[in-house]
Amino acid sequence: MNYHSDQVYQNIDFSESVSHPSEYENCSFERCNFQGLNISHSIFDNCTFTACDFSNAKVSQVAFRQVRFDNCKILGVHFHACNPFLLEFSFQNCQMDYCSFYNLKLKKSTFTQCRLTEVDFTEAELTASDFRGSDLSGCTFDRSNLEKADFRNTQHLQLDPELNRIRGARFDLDSLPGLLGKYRIKIG
Repeated sequence: MNYHSDQVYQNIDFSESVSHPSEYENCSFERCNFQGLNISHSIFDNCTFTACDFSNAKVSQVAFRQVRFDNCKILGVHFHACNPFLLEFSFQNCQMDYCSFYNLKLKKSTFTQCRLTEVDFTEAELTASDFRGSDLSGCTFDRSNLEKADFRNTQHLQLDPELNRIRGARFDLDSLPGLLGKYRIKIG
């Protein structure tokens, strides 16, 4: 496995290269393309991705430890296939349509100001996670632990309080239709 530490990668199209499992520690990736790349079994420890394209990247057994994604395009990535050991990442201002976080432990994760169209959070552990300002159109929350999660200023939230744990979660009044939709009651 190749090891890289304290490196800054800018404007690199990794999608055109053959990928081998690598370990990156304290690295920064800026405006890089990982689209469709198979990065399986790689390790990213304390890394930052800024304005990168991760669409359809293959992440089987990838270790994401203290990783931050800012302004990235991340379409169709199956994060549920990642290595769950010490998994920790945050997303800000990212486009993350059609991703899957099925059955992952993501306590205190951040998904702020993101577009999360059709993202699957089924059975995910999202205690104290932050979704503020995100578009949650078509997101699936089913048997998810959302206790103490922050959903203020989100758009298009739909979740069933009877199928999810929401004690202590924060919502604003605009979220009520998405929480009570199955009852077909009129609000306002």
